[in-house]
Parts: sequence; structure tokens; C-alpha cells
Amino acid sequence: MKTSTERILTTHVGSLPRPQAVVDLLFAQDRGEPYDPNDFDRVMGDAVHDIIRRQIDAGVDIVSDGETSKISYATYIRHRLTGFEGDSARPTPRDIDELPEYRDMLVAQGASAKYLRPICKGPIQVRNREPLRKDIARMKEALASAGVAEGFLNAVSPGTVAVFQPNEYYPSHEAYMEALAEAMREEYETIVQSGLLLQVDCPDLAMGRHSRFRDLSDEEFLRAAEIQVEALNHALANLPPDRIRLHICWGNYEGPHTYDIPLEMVLPLLFKARPMALLIEGANPRHEHEWEIWATQELPDDKVLAPGVLDSSCNFVEHPELVAQRIVRYANLVGRERVIAGSDCGFGTFAGFGPVHPSICWLKLRALAEGAEIASAKLWGK
Repeated sequence: MKTSTERILTTHVGSLPRPQAVVDLLFAQDRGEPYDPNDFDRVMGDAVHDIIRRQIDAGVDIVSDGETSKISYATYIRHRLTGFEGDSARPTPRDIDELPEYRDMLVAQGASAKYLRPICKGPIQVRNREPLRKDIARMKEALASAGVAEGFLNAVSPGTVAVFQPNEYYPSHEAYMEALAEAMREEYETIVQSGLLLQVDCPDLAMGRHSRFRDLSDEEFLRAAEIQVEALNHALANLPPDRIRLHICWGNYEGPHTYDIPLEMVLPLLFKARPMALLIEGANPRHEHEWEIWATQELPDDKVLAPGVLDSSCNFVEHPELVAQRIVRYANLVGRERVIAGSDCGFGTFAGFGPVHPSICWLKLRALAEGAEIASAKLWGK
């Protein structure tokens, strides 16, 4: 994984706003409606080229395909794995559920972005390898065309699959995790073997606490999360840690977040996870204060930190000086060579729906690059 001894590099969590033509095709695919597969491939390819170009123009160093071909970061697996059927209820985060008027407003706003969240009702195996193959081919072609060396693809963690897709087939949480780890292993290994970085998305280790596992105690949740980390490590066992990133968040939605589990409680689990890079929220009003943890918590020697220095749940564009201040805080505590500047979460978590307007997303990424430049000048004295 590329880090720098000369300046702060920039990245983000992965998802970016999709063009409407992409959104329309993704929902047709998800709903089982007819669409032209050749048109699908053409539209996705054009969109990935454009999204990578726009990231480069904004000053992003380590880019992604924007999760262009995925309806969402967690439910796309229904098109790739067996065992998932139908649809399931959407568990409202606990903080939102206690504010029914606000909850109903959010539900109404997202009504047009209805996507399936299936249930596990049978044995899980790899069903279709073509979507992943095409994602990799599109990404590598776009990187080569743009002359960019480093890019990453996102993949969902076994635990996050469980948060979004309830289990009605396997006899226990452990058995469900084991089956998911075995099924996802091929996707993880294929991405890394292609030469791309792998980012594993793990909101199950934080957001899962106040959503799917809201009725557990903290201790019970942490035991479940430990099982999820063990399953993830099993699936990643054959891969070099320096080619893997792990993203954790408390949910990319604008809300109170008053039931978010503190970072300090889940940090030991993150240190046990195999990936080298940790992408952790650090810019939104509920978690920005947690940068101080690194004054007393030592980052393991085999890890690097990519803290969120952009809030991905609001339309304010952070001033580059503020971005620089956030970066410098982390760099002074864990070392400037071990920090990559990132975002709290994705800007297109679900296709066609997100709190940040697409045009503002690119302004935020430009502010990220400008802030990293300011921080680099301060940290290296240039």
C-alpha cells in the first residue's frame, strides 16, 4: 500500500455519486426488470472512466471505481452469491427510531430508492463471477487510461452481509459467518491478485451495534463482533495485509447518533483485523473528538491510519485549513508517514440516494486535496 515520506496522500471510502443512467440500470437489474446487458456494460464502463478522471482532477491520490456497478455496498452480493431470496424489513437505527417524526421524514425521502435486502434462506456459494471480473477489468482499463498507478475496489465484509441480510438458514451466527467467509474469500483474493487494493467495508463493527444488534448489551455485541473479525481474517488469510484496507463507520446518515458505540471500545477488534490500513470516521460532530484517543492509544507497527477528515453526511464544504488542522492532529500523534487523509464514509452509499449532493461531493474532494497540501507544508516544513 502506497504511503509517503514526503507528503500526505489522499483517498476516500469508495462510493461516489452515480450518473442517472447508471442508477436506472442498477435498479432495473435489482428489480429483475428487462435491460440490455451490452448497454449495461457500456454505461458502467463510461461512468468508471469519468469517475476516475474526476477524482484525479479533484486531487485524489488513491482512487476507486466509485462502486459504480453496485446498488449498494452491502446488498450487491445477492447478484453474486446463492442462498439469498426475497426482501426483509429495514431495521431503523435506534437513535432514529426514538424520533418517529424525523424517522418518517427520512423514510419518505428514501422511498424512491427502494432496493432489495434479501434473507439468507439456503446454502451460500459463489454463483456468478462475471460481475467481479467486469468490475476489475473496467477499473484497470480506466486507471491505465488515466495513467494512475494505485486504485482500490470495495467488497463487503461477512459481518456486514449479516447486518443487512438476516439469516434464516444457518443454525447459529458462527455458522453464518463461516459460510459467508468462505464465499467472500474468492472475491477478496481475486481483487488483490488483479493488482488492485482491496477495501473491506465493516460498518458491522460499529453501526451494527445500534441497528441489527441493538437489543444486545455492549458485551454481547463485542462477542458477536469478535466472531465477525475472526471470519474476516479467515477469508483474508492468504492475502498480504499491505494490500488491504478496512473501513469502519457508525452509519452514513444525518441523525443524532446518540447510541454510537465509542471508538475506544471497538479499537482492540480493529487491531486484530488483518488489513493494514484503517479508515475510521473522524470528521462528523459525533466522532471528531476521538482523534484524542491516539494520544494514549498506540497504533500498532503494522497499521496505517486513514482518518475521515471530510464529513460525508452534510453539504458543508470543509475549509482546506480545517482539513489541514484535522490531518496535522493525527500526524502529530501517530506519525506523518502513517497517515492518509480520507473521508468519513462514501458519497454514494446507495445508488441514487445520499445526503451529499453530487456536485458538492467533488468540491469536498478538492478541499481534501488542498487541505492535504497545506498539512504537508506544515508537517514537512516545505
